[in-house]
Amino acid sequence: MNQPKIDLSPKVSDEVRKTTCYMCACRCGINVHMKDGKVAYIEGNKDHPVNQGVLCAKGSAGIMQVNAPSRLRKPLKRVGERGAGDFQEIEWDEALQIATDWLAPVRRDNPEKLAFFTGRDQSQSFTSFWAQNFGTCNYAAHGGFCSVNMAAAGIYTIGGAFWEFGQPDWDHTKLFMLFGVAEDHDSNPIKMGIGKIKKRGARVIGVNPIRTGYNAVADDWVGITPGTDGLFILSMIHCLMKAGRMDLHYLAQYTNAPVLVINNPGAADHGLLMRDANGKELVMDRATGKPTPFDQPGVKPDLAATYEANGQTHRPVFHQMAEMYLDEQYAPENVADRCGISAGRIRTIAAELARVAFDEAFELDHAWTDFRGEKHDKMIGRPVSFHSMRGISAHANGFQTCRALHTLQIILGTVEVPGGFRFKPPYPKPATAHPKPHCKVTADAPLDGPHLGFVHGPEDLALKDDGTPARIDKAFTWENPMSSHGLMHMVISNAYAGDPYKIDVLFMYMANMSWNSSMNTRGVIDMLTDKDENGDYVIPKIIYSDAYSSEMVAYADLILPDTTYLERHDCISLLDRPICEADAAADAIRWPVIEPDRDVIGFQSMLCTLGAKLGLPGFVNDDGSQKYEDYADYIVNHERKPGIGPLAGFRGLDGEKSGRGEVNQSQLELYIENGGFFVEHIPAGAQYYKPWNAAYQDWAVGMGLYDSPQHYLFSLYSEPMRKFQLAAEGHGERQPPDHLRAQYAEKMSPLPIWYSCEAENKADAFPVTALTQRPMAMYHSWGSQNAWLRQLHGHNPLYVPTKLMRENGLSDGDWAKVTSPHGEITVPVLEMAALNENTIWTWNAIGKRKGAWALEENAPEATRGFLLNHLIHELLPPKGDGLRWANSDPITGQAAWFDLKVRIEKADAPVEAQPALDPIKSPVGTGPKDLTWKVGK
Repeated sequence: MNQPKIDLSPKVSDEVRKTTCYMCACRCGINVHMKDGKVAYIEGNKDHPVNQGVLCAKGSAGIMQVNAPSRLRKPLKRVGERGAGDFQEIEWDEALQIATDWLAPVRRDNPEKLAFFTGRDQSQSFTSFWAQNFGTCNYAAHGGFCSVNMAAAGIYTIGGAFWEFGQPDWDHTKLFMLFGVAEDHDSNPIKMGIGKIKKRGARVIGVNPIRTGYNAVADDWVGITPGTDGLFILSMIHCLMKAGRMDLHYLAQYTNAPVLVINNPGAADHGLLMRDANGKELVMDRATGKPTPFDQPGVKPDLAATYEANGQTHRPVFHQMAEMYLDEQYAPENVADRCGISAGRIRTIAAELARVAFDEAFELDHAWTDFRGEKHDKMIGRPVSFHSMRGISAHANGFQTCRALHTLQIILGTVEVPGGFRFKPPYPKPATAHPKPHCKVTADAPLDGPHLGFVHGPEDLALKDDGTPARIDKAFTWENPMSSHGLMHMVISNAYAGDPYKIDVLFMYMANMSWNSSMNTRGVIDMLTDKDENGDYVIPKIIYSDAYSSEMVAYADLILPDTTYLERHDCISLLDRPICEADAAADAIRWPVIEPDRDVIGFQSMLCTLGAKLGLPGFVNDDGSQKYEDYADYIVNHERKPGIGPLAGFRGLDGEKSGRGEVNQSQLELYIENGGFFVEHIPAGAQYYKPWNAAYQDWAVGMGLYDSPQHYLFSLYSEPMRKFQLAAEGHGERQPPDHLRAQYAEKMSPLPIWYSCEAENKADAFPVTALTQRPMAMYHSWGSQNAWLRQLHGHNPLYVPTKLMRENGLSDGDWAKVTSPHGEITVPVLEMAALNENTIWTWNAIGKRKGAWALEENAPEATRGFLLNHLIHELLPPKGDGLRWANSDPITGQAAWFDLKVRIEKADAPVEAQPALDPIKSPVGTGPKDLTWKVGK
């Protein structure tokens, strides 16, 4: 027989190079298959701690990122008007000289006139180091409009937060509850985890107005009314406290529930925690009946006792919790209508959480010693775990909502126990272990300390001597005192308004502020292009760096092109946002598996050279020569403190030390040999109870995570928030402006509360909530110019619930006009039944502007794709007081994207989605009709 010869095992590649994915923030390990020196195929690295070989569509499609026609190819200097897209290609020497000529006078005279803000760069410890050495106080990254509520609430309450700070105990949990999690975040680990627990028969409860992704596979979906998660959570706390279903031992031993609160009405210490002369919180000891420091050996904190002194009765935090949360305002019957969840269902879910936590509790035979010196022969497991993300945090009540969720975890005793939520190194860390924000600007000198951090009272605010904001974004001010990530969404608006002052140079990296990374897109475009009465741009100079021809490129004066992620070094560091798991500290690198075929330089390497040209102290040697040749040189040789650098692995002269150790010149090579990552496992017996486990704390000190053990109590009651309230009540040297005093009383409660955001958003005229989610197949803007991923999400309809479809006479494929207090859009609609009945939504960042990303002019992203950003404003509607009120959480300043209220009505079908902005000219032109290439012969 004449059978054809078929090679069933074709040679895929000549070589495999292992590195770290960049297609989302999971930072999975990937095997990059090379053929003839080019990328042929990308697969997951089965040895990697994050994904264990699993890889999603985004990761596989990374090959298309390095072949994207939209890649920038050379430095560019604007030669036309801003926004016209007219650029001249220049050489790097000229580009860096222009940047130096613009920045050097700013640093010499007033460094605060530089605003340096970066997007999703994952090198924030480095970029903040650069900005600190420049001397500007105006630095932050994207967290202020993404997740600062989640991160700050977690750190202030339990010493860490969800996602990058911790994870469920997938091996032991029996009930997993998600709040507001879309499928773009941590997608591979969560998919793997859900698969693991479902195989064991564990249940999943998903709380989200939209049923997609993780919520689609949940056993129980709760289609909550957006913005009411905190009310739902506090109602469940009410039910649990009323039924006595709490872990009282856990509350007494590991939280500030038994800490005494000073009762001294009218005095400057009223409502603060009672402390001894050394600043230690005091509890009533059951054995002695006396106030005792919480960490004393043998102390048995009493949740019920009170303390009589100076004619006053001082009660513990737990009493105040009971008084607040047992109030009938939180009874399910009184919150059901607002939350869109029946009272019976609220009670059922609360009862199920308690049943699994307490009735299915288990023990692990792991001996451990706590911070009081008490030895335990077992660890108690409570197999209920929670996870949450942007859905509950991007509201004006998000910070308090996130704190409420942590309170629910705590009263169930499910944090850092088997079966519950577990911290990932370098967390847990109490808020007091983090730096405080610094803002002292000195001409021709570095800033006086780190830009970002955690305030503990009015004394830590970033204010000038006259009380005005020190930072252009107004972070760490009376308007948003606990804004740990800054407020990137307010930078352009404030700079344009000159509030609190004007700037000279706006320097941004990978922050698409003229499109999907901005509220009030059209308004921001106008701010970037507007001129003053002298014909000069109101924002004088804009430097921008990106790898691709995004919408923001057209609005910059100087473009410094970045590489793609397979063409540069990156450091996923313990100093920043590492890849740790609950059982191990881990970090990773990226390295140039291919060389760029364009005249581009990795952003971080470019900053090393620019820093040297500017003479920044951290970037030059004593003789003025450049200190770090490039970012790889910095990664290896920079030490944040002796023995501690960006990478924890393979330290010491022989590469045998972990965490702490001398600089090793072969460090990067050893990472590459090890698959691009490093892992150091936590010793047995130290893997749970981390904040209080002496063995873990000693290990963490040895690894350089702390300089000394950091034992602390979880803060159900936030003393820093009470200090701000006291200032608003008239105590202390620093006083808030009068118009904010009532806000402090209402919203800075030291115990988590819930308050509605609807009054400020004209809920009667705009009764529908509009949301966005990011799809699993894309992340931020990057996927929209990816030839593979575009086939999954080439455009985005507006998903409308059945009720609203019927009320407005809509059918699939019709068009609807959506109006907010700020603007309107006209877009195609599709019916979706698995959706909160008063909520509409769409995928975020799919819509593109014509001319950007090398897309053809009639690309579906530009004609049928759209943004909700046109409906959102960075400011709340005017209140008639002449002030600019940010559309943000009043505590942290996180952008309140999800408070958007609209009305919807049927519209005639336009030619394309509205508003349709004029095309912008792209410096890279339009990509080929068919993107094809051949790797190998």
